[in-house]
Amino acid sequence: MAKELLKGNVAIAEAAIRAGMNAYFGYPITPQTELLEWLAKRMPELGRAFVQAESELGAVNMVYGAACTGARVLSSSSSPGVSLMLEGLSYIAGTEVPAVLVDIMRGGPGLGNIAPAQADYNQIVHGGGHGDYHPIVLAPANIQEAIDLTYGAFDLAEKYRSLVIILADGSLGQLMEPAVLPEMLPVIMRQPEWATYGAAGREKRILSSINLEPREQEAFNLHLEKRWQEIKKAEVRYMEYYLEDARYAVVSFGTSGRISLSAIRAARAKGIPVGLFRPITLAPFPEQELYELSQRMDGLLVVEMNSGQMLEDVIKITRNSIPVEFYGRMGGMVPMPEEIEAEIDRLVNQPHSPNGHPRDRWLDRFSLDN
Repeated sequence: MAKELLKGNVAIAEAAIRAGMNAYFGYPITPQTELLEWLAKRMPELGRAFVQAESELGAVNMVYGAACTGARVLSSSSSPGVSLMLEGLSYIAGTEVPAVLVDIMRGGPGLGNIAPAQADYNQIVHGGGHGDYHPIVLAPANIQEAIDLTYGAFDLAEKYRSLVIILADGSLGQLMEPAVLPEMLPVIMRQPEWATYGAAGREKRILSSINLEPREQEAFNLHLEKRWQEIKKAEVRYMEYYLEDARYAVVSFGTSGRISLSAIRAARAKGIPVGLFRPITLAPFPEQELYELSQRMDGLLVVEMNSGQMLEDVIKITRNSIPVEFYGRMGGMVPMPEEIEAEIDRLVNQPHSPNGHPRDRWLDRFSLDN
């Protein structure tokens, strides 16, 4: 199939359509609005449901209702909008209905700005709402990967009766790249055993996340945990670059991982043996793979577009067995390759200080002149 020049938001929207999505509910917010605008045109053309809700609260609850009927359903938003959706996402998880959400992150906290950031990591990767549950979180680093992950997200959601979240940022949503769109799948209104429907001669089912008896709630939580263990065994995804002969590794995801790869190529041109470990599934995180990698490295550099949220997971996974440093940009600032290259040089050439937290060392040397 021929490549097309596609904007990230449009590519994700069209991939969802081609995956057989038959219902979308959302509310416009920059920098993901083009996704909603594309679906506002395409979904009615195809005879599918599109609703611009009155708010993010309304949208997520419409997703919840449609998911209970067996529809392949999607919503999308950006950071403050997703924050408003968290209660509804928890209801979806507590009812075990499949749904897909796209979060195109922006600067915060508060309304912040419309520039790209990765500060939603904690709220998405570590729950996305109240209660003991885990969404599957996929972090693309380019347009083709965003298409492929979105196309497969509905299958993942249905396989595990889970919430699947595509976690990207404003850079990926707005940039344009050549990419290949997948084939158009037919829309099938699924009526699985858990879906509520009132067919002739069949009793209607009631789906709910409320469970007032603590022992029953705990049993349900254990059921979710056991399924999460299955997901961890089967669905971990990551990419490795230049790690065969590396002594140092950068750990980074999404757009920051993409930029880090440019810095790594420049560092290798100077003879520095450095590579990149880029998790694609932020949940389940490639924990064992990262730990095994760390045991043959002399040091790690974590690069994020936040204040070090994934950093905490990396420190936990590596068990303080290796020097770990951090470099981050916040508030919609995007790190440049030369900044990351300078951090790689520092990791390699300066003695590692065992004192303090990597974030503290980063703050001590960080300058707003960057």
